[in-house]
Amino acid sequence: MAEAQDRNLPASERKKSKARKDGQVARSRDLGHLAVIGGGSALVIALMPRLVDTLRKLLAAGLSFDATQLAEGDVMLRHLMSQGVQMLLLVLPMGAAVLLAALAAGKLCGGWNFTLKPLQPKFEKLNPLTGVTRLLSKNQLIETLKSCLLAAVLLAIGGSYVWQHMAEFTALNLQPLPTALASSGDLLRGGVMLLLLAVAAFAVIDVPLQKWRLGEQLKMSHQEMKQEFKEQEGNAEVKGRMRQMARQMARRRMMAAVPDADLVVMNPTHYAVALKYDEATMAAPKVVAKGTDLVAMKIRDLATEHKVPVLEAPPLARALYANCEIDQEVPKVLFNAVAQVLAWVYQLRQAATVRGARPPATPQPQVPPELDPHNGPVPRRRRSAE
Repeated sequence: MAEAQDRNLPASERKKSKARKDGQVARSRDLGHLAVIGGGSALVIALMPRLVDTLRKLLAAGLSFDATQLAEGDVMLRHLMSQGVQMLLLVLPMGAAVLLAALAAGKLCGGWNFTLKPLQPKFEKLNPLTGVTRLLSKNQLIETLKSCLLAAVLLAIGGSYVWQHMAEFTALNLQPLPTALASSGDLLRGGVMLLLLAVAAFAVIDVPLQKWRLGEQLKMSHQEMKQEFKEQEGNAEVKGRMRQMARQMARRRMMAAVPDADLVVMNPTHYAVALKYDEATMAAPKVVAKGTDLVAMKIRDLATEHKVPVLEAPPLARALYANCEIDQEVPKVLFNAVAQVLAWVYQLRQAATVRGARPPATPQPQVPPELDPHNGPVPRRRRSAE
């Protein structure tokens, strides 16, 4: 009950769409009645001369027979079938027109909505207690009172019309059949028009009322709105867990690239950046792994284990970490510094192959001060893959 009272927020588009799929759309019975009765009456009035003439001919044909037809049963059967076909040809177009009018009324009120969900069996509707609760609900009581009021208004209008034209209705008995049919058509036309005006007045009120009631029924609480947002955007905990798993997978891929690196630059424990350069496939050296603190130590241990040279060059390590992403080429401003350390690596490898050669001196590459995060914020600091 408290949750129902808390539903004061308009329904979201997602809930409206779901409601339409479930068959919950605004439908006005009064508008449907107006379309069916009004459309049928208009068609009857428009075709009244032809209808009267056709009915007169059918009546005359049905009452005329001779004695020879009694002797042959198939003649009577064919005559009956002919009469029935002519009646169908007279009634079916009117039924089709009334059906189109009903469909048009549904389109005007709630739009097209084709779904089979309302036809699916629901065993909870067989519960008598649920049925009694539904019958005594506020919406059902409003519909019942509205139907009773409409019936009372139509009864009052119809009774008043008949009372005022009682003399004309009585005089129909004294008129020939063709004249009586034409006069009765005129009398019925006036009465039907008054009844249609009353139904139209109820429909004008009922259409916005049904739309308002549907909006009230679909209103959402703050909790429902939050739950829908979570379902659309994803639970924050789940998304955080997914981001954590993505980072772990990226870290594993990054660590797998360290053994194939040419060099690891460190600072000496807080930063570590692994570089790789292949003249045949790369236009410039590329960062294949980087990290800080524990990740940096892990990169260093992997490099040592796989005999990848490790160079302590704090400014260069910090600059590469701050200005390069994984699998990204080194920026041009750091080409000179990186070239120095890669040249040292190549000299180191050459010294290892030549017995008795002296290892080259450790280089001290120069890094532009504005690229070192220790000298201030880096202009284009990208998010780390950590």
